[in-house]
Amino acid sequence: MASTDGGEAAAVERTGREWIAAFAAQLGVEPPDEATVDQLLELAGVAAHASERIAAPIACWLVGRAGLDAADALERSRRT
Repeated sequence: MASTDGGEAAAVERTGREWIAAFAAQLGVEPPDEATVDQLLELAGVAAHASERIAAPIACWLVGRAGLDAADALERSRRT
């Protein structure tokens, strides 16, 4: 169940890409293109396999905070 407003649950099924697009709209930014999504997923995999699973989402957050391009961040993650 997905929350559509004010916390009410509704039986709305979305794909991951649809959810990302909706969340991007809520944030007032464009959703990532396919290449960026693939790079971020690979980055999350590198982070999760190199340490604990918690590293995956936090690594992606750090990329955003640092303002890095996903490809650059992926390369840097492989050297960590």
